[in-house]
Amino acid sequence: MNDEQREEIRRLIEAEIHKTEQAVADYEELSKPIGPENAIGRVSRMDAIHNKSVSEAALREARSKLSGLRAMLPKVGEPGFGLCARCKQPIPVKRILLVPHSAYCVHCAR
Repeated sequence: MNDEQREEIRRLIEAEIHKTEQAVADYEELSKPIGPENAIGRVSRMDAIHNKSVSEAALREARSKLSGLRAMLPKVGEPGFGLCARCKQPIPVKRILLVPHSAYCVHCAR
């Protein structure tokens, strides 16, 4: 991997961090408690509680991804960055962005 590719990956990771930070903020807003003072019907309330739990799960996933991306950013300059820990083949950039904490390519991760 040359310096130009590393810089491109760094830019992509930074953009993904920004996008994920926005997603976290959105999920935090959707995950706010549902107050009992809200005058909604029983079925609507159950639906709102279900949607809140889905948003909370998405929030946990987004926070985990954000943490992985932030941890990955300083490693971009290291010599073994982007190589699978098992087969030593390059890990596709999209996989790095999707699963930043993975040290394996898709094939070796199975």
